[in-house]
Amino acid sequence: MFGYVTILEPELKVKDFRRYKSFYCGLCRELRERYGHLGQMTLTYDMTFAVLLLTSLYETEVRSEKVRCKVHPVKKQEILRSVFTGYGADMNLILAYYHLRDDWVDEKKIGGFLGTCALRRRVKKAVKKYPRQSHAIQKELKALARCEQDGIMEIDQPAGCFGRLMAELMVWKKDQWEETLRALGFFLGKFIYIMDAYDDLEKDLKEGNYNPLRTISEEPDYHERCRDMLCMMIAECSAQFEKLPCILDIDILRNILYDGVWNRFRKIEKERKEKEK
Repeated sequence: MFGYVTILEPELKVKDFRRYKSFYCGLCRELRERYGHLGQMTLTYDMTFAVLLLTSLYETEVRSEKVRCKVHPVKKQEILRSVFTGYGADMNLILAYYHLRDDWVDEKKIGGFLGTCALRRRVKKAVKKYPRQSHAIQKELKALARCEQDGIMEIDQPAGCFGRLMAELMVWKKDQWEETLRALGFFLGKFIYIMDAYDDLEKDLKEGNYNPLRTISEEPDYHERCRDMLCMMIAECSAQFEKLPCILDIDILRNILYDGVWNRFRKIEKERKEKEK
């Protein structure tokens, strides 16, 4: 369900692209140092956005270093980290753990069982450190699973579950920015869920999987309705973002929210039009 909140590279300056990549690599490195190679496997672009946003908002110190990794074994790569890189790594792991656990408990997926066993020991410390976020993730994933079990076709309900989950992840602490960050995360989470449902519809129809867009997909204006829903969600998210006094990396953040989040949608539309031809 993750991977939609990323940059539109051609529209970024070279220096901004390098900086974004360095934050992404910094999160990857943090996951490895804290949770090993299994932790690295939970890496997402979406959490990189959260790290960038919170680092910019709270104007925290950014540390730079050069490291080698399996992907770049020859030349050292610059990585950037702040206090929020550690927060992003913990959220990444908690979210992955509860998602895998629900896959095992609700659907008896063997991958969920194996993943839960592998991450259980590693995730305990993060869950204890962030009880509010951990409780919200667990609660909303269960609510989302109930929507799937009940076959809820009103997409606002399951999307709301994921929106509330993202809302809590975006709120690092309760302060003057809490309300705005929570609203930003809520609408961003709903956008991610709707985008994921739109992306997976064809596959879900073939495999008989749950997808809340199944009913409206039979309507002639289906694609326009989905685009309108996505526009509404990201517009609300962006409106909340503009309330925040972010200056550092503002061009990267705007690139993500105004352009990058549409990468997958543009690809789907292009493929659809080619098929129609």
